[in-house]
Amino acid sequence: MAGGTQMYPPAGFHFRVVFSGIGEEDIDSRFQSVSGLSMEMETESRKEGGENRYEHVLPVRAKFAPLVLKRGLIKNSELLKKWCSNAFLLLDVKPVDLTISLLNEEHVPLITWSVKHAIPKKWNLTDLNAEQNALAIETFELSYHYFSILDS
Repeated sequence: MAGGTQMYPPAGFHFRVVFSGIGEEDIDSRFQSVSGLSMEMETESRKEGGENRYEHVLPVRAKFAPLVLKRGLIKNSELLKKWCSNAFLLLDVKPVDLTISLLNEEHVPLITWSVKHAIPKKWNLTDLNAEQNALAIETFELSYHYFSILDS
């Protein structure tokens, strides 16, 4: 490595998700997968009078996909027992911030995404099936305002 820069893209399997504001202190949740960390520009087309060859495409706003987190079912999870249950059963929705960090081999963040104002949108448990030897996997789908990339 020259000048402290990484020559190859990092592996995407070593990461950490940390929720803030749930319970007494930050909850460090080990998830098996994170998906939906993406943004897209919504656009609007405008026609110009007398110009038939093209339309003007104007940016409107950024749009962020739902964030989907998966992990093995954890029995005493405050994330599920308090935050999600209160939101779904009592309509007591409390937005929280979270960070997603891609880690190197020394567990030091290479890049961190800060997700703002997340709320639970959906919780799902895989099917329980006596004919299969599989882990019980819970899936959290979150809506949020936006995310930003933090300086490392």
